[in-house]
Amino acid sequence: MGRITRRWPVYRYRDGRLSRRTDVLAVEEPLEIRLDGEPLTVTMRTPGSDVELAAGFLFSEGIISEAEDVHTAIHCGGPGTGGQENTYNVLDIALAPAPAVAFKSQQTPHSRNFHMTSACGVCGKSSIESLRTKTRFDLRTDPVTLPIETLLQLPDALRAGQEVFDKTGGLHAAGLFTAAGEPLVIREDIGRHNAVDKVVGWALLNGHMPLRGAVLQVSSRASFEIVQKAAMAAIPIVGAVSAASSLAVELAGDLGLTLAGFMRSSRLNIYTHRDRIEVEE
Repeated sequence: MGRITRRWPVYRYRDGRLSRRTDVLAVEEPLEIRLDGEPLTVTMRTPGSDVELAAGFLFSEGIISEAEDVHTAIHCGGPGTGGQENTYNVLDIALAPAPAVAFKSQQTPHSRNFHMTSACGVCGKSSIESLRTKTRFDLRTDPVTLPIETLLQLPDALRAGQEVFDKTGGLHAAGLFTAAGEPLVIREDIGRHNAVDKVVGWALLNGHMPLRGAVLQVSSRASFEIVQKAAMAAIPIVGAVSAASSLAVELAGDLGLTLAGFMRSSRLNIYTHRDRIEVEE
């Protein structure tokens, strides 16, 4: 697994006995995303799929709108003078001319500080209103429906694709599925919002945007930033293994997104726009 996991000696206590063994940890490292050589944000993430992560983040923030907006993406040395050893923790994105000009014109003294942790996708936003990034897509016009049985199968399908979680027990996952329950892509990360950025970035870079008719399944709770990222990518249905926050439910309702949570093998909660979920009464 390379830099994704790391072995560490631990003492394990089981059934009254203490033993020494080697455990496998999920790696957490900072990724600095730069735009045209200028620092933009730092996020704590699990290494891997960094370009997808950066592309998904930039798309979710409205900085880019298509794959062609990314001219190049290059891992470079860390902070300091030139020639520093490449740690693969700094990714420099060169934007195509038009997005670069548009982004620079949007910057003000009160622009968002994009510093993030692995637990937070919206740290630094100046107000709740500024969180409601405008999406170009109207989710209310998406006619997709799917049987509730198909939706209930997605947590297990997502879990089956979590190779690193099997070794560490310490990663979130996000997966894109068709309305028939077929997996399109699954990505893991120590940050739940990073996992979503990775699958959105994959879709953007591989010509699958907008994601009308798709379902986003996450292994975590449904938070505001996950609903926002789904809406920006035109994803009409989001399922979460755990709970949904009040702000996530409000935003999903406003935008026309179907949101489900507390998903288990035979039960779930549907918070918004239940008409997309087919149930035999």
